Amino acid sequence: MTQAKQGDTVKIHYTGTLSDGTVFDSSEGRDPLEFAVGSGQIIPGLDAAITGMTPGDEKKVEIPADQAYGQVNEEARQDVPRADIPAEIPLEEGLQLQMQTPQGQAVPVTVVGLTDDTVTLDANHPLAGKDLTFDVKLVEVNAA
Repeated sequence: MTQAKQGDTVKIHYTGTLSDGTVFDSSEGRDPLEFAVGSGQIIPGLDAAITGMTPGDEKKVEIPADQAYGQVNEEARQDVPRADIPAEIPLEEGLQLQMQTPQGQAVPVTVVGLTDDTVTLDANHPLAGKDLTFDVKLVEVNAA
């Protein structure tokens, strides 16, 4: 059987959980995830774990935050004057918004704090700072 290697296109089924067992993502009930190994399309720790697997192989992979979505970057949090947020947006903690950089790039942010005068927005990935566990099954390998 063909072992997955750098550049191959693979398909996997997976379930991702947090350290407390909470499922944050799964391919269950969907088509398998397809990507090129080593292309940067998925988090580095999971990408590296696929190398050497053959179709039908299953494994549990524990991925530290540094090999997943990175550590929380405090500089990615910003206090914005409440008056700068359109009045029709019902602000509450956990609300997902989209900001735009001066270059026009869309950046998803989460409301993480509210006062009478400011709104604290966080542009970190929701899984930043978290160690992740994946149960993975390699479905298919298409050699590069």
